[in-house]
Amino acid sequence: MRRRPSRLVRAVVSIAAVIPVVAGCNAQVNGMAPEPATPHLTVVVPQGTMAPLPEAALDEPPPSFTGLQERIRQATEDGRAAGADISVTVLDRSTGQRVSNGNDRGVAIASVVKLFIADDLLFRDEPLSEQDRESFDTMLRVSDDSPAEVFWNRGGGSAIVTRVAQRYGLTGTRPPGNGRWFNTISTTADLVRYYDMMLSGAGGLPTQKAEIILDDLAASAPVGIDGMMPGGVYPQRFGIPDGLYEEPVAVKQGWMCCIGADWVHLSTGVIGPDRRFVMAIASDQAAGAAEARDTITEAVKTMFPDGAI
Repeated sequence: MRRRPSRLVRAVVSIAAVIPVVAGCNAQVNGMAPEPATPHLTVVVPQGTMAPLPEAALDEPPPSFTGLQERIRQATEDGRAAGADISVTVLDRSTGQRVSNGNDRGVAIASVVKLFIADDLLFRDEPLSEQDRESFDTMLRVSDDSPAEVFWNRGGGSAIVTRVAQRYGLTGTRPPGNGRWFNTISTTADLVRYYDMMLSGAGGLPTQKAEIILDDLAASAPVGIDGMMPGGVYPQRFGIPDGLYEEPVAVKQGWMCCIGADWVHLSTGVIGPDRRFVMAIASDQAAGAAEARDTITEAVKTMFPDGAI
């Protein structure tokens, strides 16, 4: 069985636009040509709890980084005992300290590639209709596949990944071998680098446009759409949101089944009121969906047992 990543849901949290639910697992989008274009993308979004970029670097590592390498090792071993292959990278943007479990394998990143689709769309400054603007938000907030399919095709498909990887220097990232966006390959190290450079503007995306993406990620809904699951929805608080429950977070989640016998889950994003930390964690596990979600969440809790960095 091939599970597509997430789909549209009428969000449990408030969403600025009213979006139709799209059923079916192949995100076939027909008759969705853009309406007459407006000059630029202007997205009106509710402000999350994320503060502006820090203006000055801090010098001291947080107390939670003491012993973090050992706790990451423990989380990796616990995951392995449960049958999960975990890859994780954490960055303190203020000190530059980067901690990982050394597992920098490439994984199919499912709906996390919607970050690249959004970034490329804003970077190219393509005129977007009002419908496009609404779809852009829901692609990121509730992980709607239908606009991802539309924007992917309009942007040249796999060329999107190539362009973003070149701008950000993502050496472990490559386009999908079969042209399907959800099979894009990347690493947790590359995803952390992407977030860090998007936040600083070093990847070429102007910071005011990066704010559009970050505001949507801060408004990530508790539930995303998944046409293959009962009720057509999927919980998307696993990993960082439920593991770092004391922190404001801006996240993009990804999930997919089945890669072989495995569920794939990714939790990526920016953490803290000053956006000081970036984290990406991926887990492949031959287990049920709920068990696999619990595994990646427990890994984050093992790394940060107080629910905060």
